[in-house]
Amino acid sequence: MSWQLRVATLDDLDAIMRLETATFENDAWSEASMRAEIANPSARYFVAEPVDPPREVVAYGGVLAPRRSGQADIQTIAVAPAARRSGLGRTMMNALITEARGRGAGEIFLEVRADNPGAQNLYESLGFEALAVRAGYYQPDNVDAIVMRLTVPTPTVGPA
Repeated sequence: MSWQLRVATLDDLDAIMRLETATFENDAWSEASMRAEIANPSARYFVAEPVDPPREVVAYGGVLAPRRSGQADIQTIAVAPAARRSGLGRTMMNALITEARGRGAGEIFLEVRADNPGAQNLYESLGFEALAVRAGYYQPDNVDAIVMRLTVPTPTVGPA
């Protein structure tokens, strides 16, 4: 299946929240928090949907990257179960990394659940390294968070 990514708008909030609450049952963001994130000019959220109808949001992700701050944080990312293992998570992460780089970030941080080895492997394959553990960060499940950092590589241009 083919996907298209686009910048999320507040019109996508209901679809994002359906995926948010289905993916993060015990620690989903509130609708008010997600609304504030999507509207925040220092953040950029993307959604993914199939190219062909029916068009529905099957993934989303967001990065907080204030311009010229030098740092960014991947705020959240989720992919619907039917769209997993298709490369969509990697595509979404690359879009978030590109956005952060474009806003001047030299470092990107994220937290990942210690009980989510699939996500950890994806982030490591993109160059993120584990820095620390935040004990009991994810509540009410009392699951640790692994803090990871990517030193953003400088884009290079060469002959085609």
